[in-house]
Amino acid sequence: MTTNARQSVKAELAMGLGGFAIGTGEFVIMGLLPDVASQLQVSVPEAGYVISAYALGVVIGAPVLATLCARWPRHLLLIVLMACFGLGNFVTALSPSLWSMVAIRFIAGLPHGAYFGVAALVAASLVPANQRAQAVGRVMLGLTTATLAGVPLAAWLGQHWGWRAAFVFVGVIAALACWLIHRWVPRQPGDAEASPSRELGALTHMPVLLTLGIGALGFGGVFCVFSYVAPTMTKVAGLPVAWMPAVLTLFGCGMILGNVVGAKLADRALLPAIGGILVWNVAVTALFYFTAHVWWLAMFNILLIGTGAALGPALQVRLMDVANDAQTLAAALNHSAFNIANALGAWLGGAAIAAGLGWTSTSWVGALLPLAGIAIYLLSLRHHARQTALACEGAT
Repeated sequence: MTTNARQSVKAELAMGLGGFAIGTGEFVIMGLLPDVASQLQVSVPEAGYVISAYALGVVIGAPVLATLCARWPRHLLLIVLMACFGLGNFVTALSPSLWSMVAIRFIAGLPHGAYFGVAALVAASLVPANQRAQAVGRVMLGLTTATLAGVPLAAWLGQHWGWRAAFVFVGVIAALACWLIHRWVPRQPGDAEASPSRELGALTHMPVLLTLGIGALGFGGVFCVFSYVAPTMTKVAGLPVAWMPAVLTLFGCGMILGNVVGAKLADRALLPAIGGILVWNVAVTALFYFTAHVWWLAMFNILLIGTGAALGPALQVRLMDVANDAQTLAAALNHSAFNIANALGAWLGGAAIAAGLGWTSTSWVGALLPLAGIAIYLLSLRHHARQTALACEGAT
């Protein structure tokens, strides 16, 4: 392995550990939602507001921080963002009530999108162009590995020491990630010519907006089901609460598999890969309606739903391709889109449950979201074909 290759691997590991912290902090709440609801004396759907608040923080924080901090040296920006995330999780552990926790989770979510956006740009800059999706995928592997190892471990801590211990654990991982980023991530300058107006110009590009729309809807079904996976598996599938770490582990295995395979497919044929993943997400989400009553089928289906994470690296690279000069903002907005999906999925799933449609209603409600993502994807293909035709006409 060459020196440059070793440096790239170490940088990806450091940034991936930050993703591991973020993924653990974001997803562990799903497995602990009944415990949080019980201690704060609210219903499970009301406790779901905590999930939506974090997602809203990501949605708002990504464009704001990416726009304001585009000129910062990228390694320094990564450290600051991860430090703020870690502090937010330490403070979460001190939340005395539902609404204080909602506010704190919103603040803790602010650095999330900007961190992954900057990390994706750094990772892509360290490899050849035809390996960008796989480099981005390896950084995002920290996020998906969190669902396999970090979330079950944090959930175990939460069950034995109280849910607050889970967020302390996340804060400790974030602190370690800050140190490794300082040691291993190459010093890269920010964009000296960046300005808020130029970065925000990405929002005027139709391909950028369409790609964000695909992410906001295409991944929503995964969150619609997964946000309420704990009560569904215990009340419908009949699993004991002690099995929830195993369920979360299966979901994590699915995310890792989807992340690896999706990145490879995206490097081979980007647009077809995006379309295929959307169709897959519709199918596996809808299937949960039929499998949720049989515990072993439900657990296998959770694994398949986790593979929907394949959409992440593909859309990240698509945004890099269409963002022109607004790379920092566009890269960060990918995670805003996914957390719109998080908020939308959790809200719609909670609304369906609260309306008395049953715990399994999250599956068919969730399947409608990637179906809407397919409609936006088709619009994106049509726009891409039109732009390609115009470019060919201009060249002749």
